[in-house]
Amino acid sequence: MPLQEIKHPAIDIDLRYATPDNVTGQTIYHHAIAFLHKDALAALARAAELAVAQGFRLRVFDAYRPSAAQWRLWGALPNPMFVADPRIGSMHTRGVAVDLTLSQADGTPLDMGTAFDEMTSQSCHGRTDISLPAQHNRRLLLGVMTAAGWAHHPHEWWHYNLPDPTRYPPLSDEVEGEALLK
Repeated sequence: MPLQEIKHPAIDIDLRYATPDNVTGQTIYHHAIAFLHKDALAALARAAELAVAQGFRLRVFDAYRPSAAQWRLWGALPNPMFVADPRIGSMHTRGVAVDLTLSQADGTPLDMGTAFDEMTSQSCHGRTDISLPAQHNRRLLLGVMTAAGWAHHPHEWWHYNLPDPTRYPPLSDEVEGEALLK
């Protein structure tokens, strides 16, 4: 199995789709377990070490997403700017994307100017109409993640994926997704 559970002393798991506190308002995952492809997990561990060196932690909101969950998100928000069309496939369904933020050493998330999953133009990288501390925090996250080998999504400050994600095939819900959806 190419997926591995995210377990790292500097990474907190806060899977929003395992609660109704997400864009759909409904629980999508029945278990708060986060998985990534082994290549993505190695890059996330590098990012966590870079964050720790600066006095921060990572907080993961989403990682591998079964295709059934992708369909639920698409049903709630069929906007390809923010949610990949499940007929095409998502970077999350390949296990090579992560949604996350930076937290202080005590686990308190940094202000990023918008909430996770706020599907508006305010969530785009490079916004100058959010507070200066939030702009700074987004740049910190961007620096940590890109230095660790991740690419960013221009419309979501929280979304990062491995470069060239289509070289990784979408994963099967029957095997990889059952821990989240059952």
